[in-house]
Amino acid sequence: MKRLFTTTAILLTVVTGPAAAQSREQRQMMADIRMLQEQTQELAVAIATVTQALQDSIKALNQRLDQANDTTRKGFADQKVIVDDMGKDLRAIRERVDDTNVRVSNVREELEALRTSISIAPPQPALPPATDPNAPPPAPTTGPPPSTAGLSPTRMFDTAMADYAAGQFTLAITGFEAFLRTFPRSEMTDDAQFQIGESYFALNRWTDAIAAYNAVAQNYPMGDKVSQAFYKRGLAQERLGQIDAARESWNNVLQRTQDSDPVHTLAQQNLDRVARRPAP
Repeated sequence: MKRLFTTTAILLTVVTGPAAAQSREQRQMMADIRMLQEQTQELAVAIATVTQALQDSIKALNQRLDQANDTTRKGFADQKVIVDDMGKDLRAIRERVDDTNVRVSNVREELEALRTSISIAPPQPALPPATDPNAPPPAPTTGPPPSTAGLSPTRMFDTAMADYAAGQFTLAITGFEAFLRTFPRSEMTDDAQFQIGESYFALNRWTDAIAAYNAVAQNYPMGDKVSQAFYKRGLAQERLGQIDAARESWNNVLQRTQDSDPVHTLAQQNLDRVARRPAP
């Protein structure tokens, strides 16, 4: 009987021994799993914290970049305003300098004309000898026309223009021709030559007007009156019945001017007009 109890105890020990060992391993595994879960949670919290900090840093950096961009744009805008103001000031200064140069040139021309008039001033006539008070007065003598010495280019040109505006075309021609002889290097020589053509045109002296307009193109090809001279030459040629020559003059205007130029439009209108004219 005693042997039976001993055998039973041994069997129970053999059976329950592996079960107890397996239970300890499971508990250890569960403990490890719980530890891993806790570590995972801690790691997730740490990642979230770092991510939030990184997002905050990026947001702050973007704000600083936006502020820097705004400051840069404002600086560029302020510099542009300053540059524009400087450009306006420079243009104003340039205009004043040009105006001053024109005034200085006019004064220089006035002085040169005055110096010329002084250097060529005629001698004063001597006092006539004493004569008999009962003698008849001497016959009047016809002297030369008044001299243009002492007149500046601007004054001479304005005087001739005043004659032209008053309808004194012959007198205007004389004045402009005297201007060309006296001041052949003036900046208004092409204007004077053109006005001679205009005066002849107003007098219906078409041939003389054509010759004057030709002189504008030949003598002053770089002046600003060439296109107008060609246009008016075409009108004078049309008055003489020279239609082909008039077309050539107006075509020269089209080649020299832009579409926006008024004389370009006038020349084109005249070409269209003569093109619609029935053939003789």
